[in-house]
Amino acid sequence: MSLTETTPSDTTGAASAQGAMRLRELVFGAACAAAVRAAARLGVADALGDQPATCDELAAVVGAEPRPLRRLLRALSSYGVFLEQPDGRFAHTDMSRMLRKDTPNSLHYIALWCTEPWTWEAWPRLDEAVRHGRNIFPDIYGKEFFDYLHDDAQDSAKVFDRAMTHSSRQSAQDIADLLDLTGISSVADIGGGQGHVLAALLEKHPEVHGSLLDLPKVVAGADPRLREGGELAPRARLLPGDCRVEIPVTADMYIIKNILEWDDESTRRTLRNVVAAGHPGARVVVIENLVDDTTSMRFTTAMDLMLLMNVGGQKHTRDSLTGLMTEAGLAVGEVTPVNPFLHAIHSTIGRV
Repeated sequence: MSLTETTPSDTTGAASAQGAMRLRELVFGAACAAAVRAAARLGVADALGDQPATCDELAAVVGAEPRPLRRLLRALSSYGVFLEQPDGRFAHTDMSRMLRKDTPNSLHYIALWCTEPWTWEAWPRLDEAVRHGRNIFPDIYGKEFFDYLHDDAQDSAKVFDRAMTHSSRQSAQDIADLLDLTGISSVADIGGGQGHVLAALLEKHPEVHGSLLDLPKVVAGADPRLREGGELAPRARLLPGDCRVEIPVTADMYIIKNILEWDDESTRRTLRNVVAAGHPGARVVVIENLVDDTTSMRFTTAMDLMLLMNVGGQKHTRDSLTGLMTEAGLAVGEVTPVNPFLHAIHSTIGRV
């Protein structure tokens, strides 16, 4: 045997060593998340321009000590967030640019939202949520998740609102480009937040009227284009309400995006309410991150576990979601990708 040949035991040993190294990295995953959060809070990505900069230069802009900042950026560079050059200066990468607030595909607020202070209290108790099959948030904070956010963590609630706003804006145009509104005169955006999807559809289809249904506080902050005086207001209705209780609007198409993530009974009620509100043949498009059909499996499964802990919800598989839709009385048709992270499940009320 030559010195360059490997035996099965050598190969096994190498694989074992790689596995051990990877597992060590995983158990230190909190350090990576904390480093991304620190960079976002410090504004390092915003401070770094198109040209590479030294840590001294960056530290002067963000108000930090140069040596610890170098340690932070060195850690992030090992994950591809920023690039350390041979001369010691740091430059942007595709990922670090997404931490800037001003970039069109910014993930600045998503990065902050996924690492908010409450997450560090909840994650160590994931085993309890798995053991009991329910959210553990009330055990930690004495109240349900959204009550806590709005009552006791208003700064975190603002981060949540900004993260959802940025995410919705980024996907709204993708959805408007995907959906064929031939023969559609009215659209209802159910639980549609500030109405970015509805606004994108109304802008693209000037013959269509639309309704936005969400909780009163949410609708009050709807996209200015939809509110009184906005350019789309004559064709838009803002409806305060809870889709789990009632959907008081008849439309040719209902859009339900990223809200069927709570417990199954709430999802069933929402879907049944849509069926009750719509006329036979009305189209219902459910848009979600599918946990078993995504190019971002690690992110989606992590969100699935977070939903288990904080609200007792879940990200769906294709079968689980289409099963709930069928159970509610929807005739499910094709499933089409919206973008690399979202899928649209097309269905109709009463008949295909």
